[in-house]
Amino acid sequence: MLERIVSDPALMAGVPTIRGTRVTVAAVLGQLGAGLSVDELLEHYPSITRDDVSAALAFAAASLPTERPFVAA
Repeated sequence: MLERIVSDPALMAGVPTIRGTRVTVAAVLGQLGAGLSVDELLEHYPSITRDDVSAALAFAAASLPTERPFVAA
């Protein structure tokens, strides 16, 4: 799934994008965070697929630090 995300210094200054497009992972996440549904997002970006959206979400999740258990002070 993550093979759908690429980071190429010659494309979008190396910002992670959906392979074969100029659509950035940040654009996908921002639109979803702003309330667009996946179907609406796909209408706005016809060059990407539902699997690309899933890959962007997986990439974002993998980029976050590992969760640590919450310990109350």
